[in-house]
Amino acid sequence: MCGIVGFVGKKKASKILVEGLSKLEYRGYDSAGVAVMQDGAIAVRKCKGRLANLAEKLEEDPVNGTIGIGHTRWATHGEPSDVNSHPHTSNNAEISVVHNGIIENYIKLREKLESKGYAFYSQTDTEVIPNLIDYYYEGDILAAVRKATTKMEGSYAIGVLCKDDPGKLIAVRKDSPLIVGLGEGEYFIASDIPAVLNHTRDVYLLNDNEFVEMTLDGVNLYNEDGEKIEKDVYHVTWDANAAEKGGYEDFMIKEIHEQPKAIKDTMTSRIMAGQDICLDKITLTKEQLENIDKIYIVACGTAYHAGLVGKMAIEKLARIPVEVDIASEFRYRDPIITDKTMIIVVSQSGETADTLAVLRDGKKKGARVLAITNVVGSSVSREADDVFYTWAGPEIAVASTKAYVTQLVAVYTVALYLADLRGTLSKDEIEEIKKEMLTLPEKAEKLLSDVSEIQKFASKAYGEKDMFFLGRGFDYAVSLEGSLKLKEISYIHSEAYAGGELKHGPIALIEDGTVVIATLTQEALLDKMISNIREVVTRGAKVLGIAFEGSTKVEQVCDEVIYIPRTLELLAPVLSIMPHQLIAYYVAKQKGCDVDKPRNLAKSVTVE
Repeated sequence: MCGIVGFVGKKKASKILVEGLSKLEYRGYDSAGVAVMQDGAIAVRKCKGRLANLAEKLEEDPVNGTIGIGHTRWATHGEPSDVNSHPHTSNNAEISVVHNGIIENYIKLREKLESKGYAFYSQTDTEVIPNLIDYYYEGDILAAVRKATTKMEGSYAIGVLCKDDPGKLIAVRKDSPLIVGLGEGEYFIASDIPAVLNHTRDVYLLNDNEFVEMTLDGVNLYNEDGEKIEKDVYHVTWDANAAEKGGYEDFMIKEIHEQPKAIKDTMTSRIMAGQDICLDKITLTKEQLENIDKIYIVACGTAYHAGLVGKMAIEKLARIPVEVDIASEFRYRDPIITDKTMIIVVSQSGETADTLAVLRDGKKKGARVLAITNVVGSSVSREADDVFYTWAGPEIAVASTKAYVTQLVAVYTVALYLADLRGTLSKDEIEEIKKEMLTLPEKAEKLLSDVSEIQKFASKAYGEKDMFFLGRGFDYAVSLEGSLKLKEISYIHSEAYAGGELKHGPIALIEDGTVVIATLTQEALLDKMISNIREVVTRGAKVLGIAFEGSTKVEQVCDEVIYIPRTLELLAPVLSIMPHQLIAYYVAKQKGCDVDKPRNLAKSVTVE
């Protein structure tokens, strides 16, 4: 899960490449590098560490060409080092490559190339690519890249330079994201749109096995058979500033405060008072739904936690059995999938490798697949039968916030749509839920307007080594996400438990001074949760409660309480997650952590 960029134009390439990589550094940041055509040769500069290290190296040892490729890395094969950094170059220094993905058969390819006299110096899978291209090169670099890709198994988005064809950049994608930016007399490739927004809003969204040939004269696109193809230009409508911090100290806090707008945008034209729910181009009929006897929601990480909320919402509202599973487990356990199965895959990026594999396998077995994703033109959006876009806008911080709440809005909307089709709710009941959903942006704005109590809590809790989260029902799903946020960015060990599970083992971990964060928004479960809180308080725990305004019972058992605006219990996760996000953020800031780029993590897991 790395980021790649490429540039063909008349400006200094290294400057534009580093600028583009800075917009992709959320995809990986253990090393970075560029390769630029200069004086009839390929000049490579690369080094271990953050992009700033590369920028410093380019200041000391500049390259001045106008065509180049760049890479920011998150290691999968080979530890972070200068040698393992991209770009990688063929033995004869005539082919240079940047790569996002994994070449699964690289050992076999490496052994073959070694038998032909090629030597390898890195621990990476990527190093086979330039040498394989060189092996097939006979004067036509595009043909050589096409031939090499027929031998490569796995996922890849690659950019290629060739010493003998210095005015050309070749690119191709398979199962890894890649776009083409179309500027005025200059052209770009990138793993994600923000990398090119300072230069153009017009892009091509590449499909798998589509090849790019880029020169100063323009861009040609080809299919895997070498036939020229035409594509529609996608015009980016969101502002370039959406990918910048906009005055906030970090992207994460900016994105937390963007949640009211993201919630509103995701409901726009879909949830409207007095009108039927609109799911864009999704055309699931009542007859088709009657043929579905089971729904799987499959996702990873934060998206999986949104899926847990989705399960409860769909079962409660539409009365359809739902199973939620982690994509990396689901795909290997031989799940029972038939033409009566619906699979809902949830992925912010739309490129999550395990989730994409579930989608493809499910379709092969006859399931209808609905994708919930934030990225237009992503792999899951193109390959699913139906797509529900979450209009969160670009999310740069590694720890997901606004993407999560828009995923919640998406699963609620789908649940209501299914309930309407099945007739499990009356029109008045649906209208009541919709009416309350439409108030969520305003309530989220109010909740986020005063974070002083959360900051006070963080100033006391940041030194903790362990924290525990408790909840029941929807609150348990929120607790799982709150715990994940804390451990992701503050590195404090945390665990979330269903309140009823306390006496089955976890209560043994509670001792004097242990911090417990309890979410209490489900009225039917409130007394049981209060009983659970009494159990941990008796053993010395310090408890922070998160509850609806007016829940005076909570004050009787908790040391501190963060109140959130009251809404339907069904919809509580949209609001109750926000204090959890803020707790994680301010605790991490107190500890001096890099909240946008937590260690060992990258934004989009595009490899298994």
